[in-house]
Amino acid sequence: MRLLATSTALALAATLSLSVNAQDSNLEPVVENAAQINQSARQSQLTVDTIAESMQERLQQYKQIMKEIDGLQVYTQQLQQQVGSQQQEMDDLNQSLDQVSIVERQVSPLMTRMIDALETFVELDVPFLEKERTDRLAGLNDLMQRANVEVSEKFRRVMEAYQIEAEYGRNIEAYSAEHSVNGQLQDVTFLRIGRLALIYKTRDGQQLGIWDQQAREWKPLDNSHLIAIDQAISIARKQKAPDMLMLPLLANKTSGQ
Repeated sequence: MRLLATSTALALAATLSLSVNAQDSNLEPVVENAAQINQSARQSQLTVDTIAESMQERLQQYKQIMKEIDGLQVYTQQLQQQVGSQQQEMDDLNQSLDQVSIVERQVSPLMTRMIDALETFVELDVPFLEKERTDRLAGLNDLMQRANVEVSEKFRRVMEAYQIEAEYGRNIEAYSAEHSVNGQLQDVTFLRIGRLALIYKTRDGQQLGIWDQQAREWKPLDNSHLIAIDQAISIARKQKAPDMLMLPLLANKTSGQ
């Protein structure tokens, strides 16, 4: 009986061992599949994490680009406003240029008349600095014929000539020039007192003369005026301080008197 029990126990143990080995053989593929699934899951998770990081970076880039686009839109609007303003300025300038052309057509004849009037004035005026004034007028006439000079410059030169002529009536001047005295050409010193008096003195001081504007001729002066004339010449040349002078003047007589 004891042997039978032992045999039975051994047989049962053997059966159990075989059963366990068979189960282990059946489970191995499952375990291997599970390991592969886990490995694939880990790989998938890594892929998902990588994609998530990439998407986050792209999202940040997208936000940055949108900010830049917003800034560019604002800048573009500002440029459009500037372009519109510049276009308005160009339109205004074009309109001004059209007006300038009209003004130029009106100013040119006016300047011609002003020069003609100045020539007449100089011709009828006291005959001082004759060459200088005549040359200035000739220069103005030549300037008016030059197409490469702006109208504004021409007008400036004409007005400058008028200002110079106006100044002659408010100052005194002494200068040397040649003058015909008793039919002989001599070096003389001219003294101009505004437009009130034009007097000359020969180099030796022996002959004095004064311009009679009404008679349009030179008249001799007595040598008693020589000292006063010399003082006035020194003052005009800034060699002496201004002082009270007693100079001969010719009164202009009006018609009917």
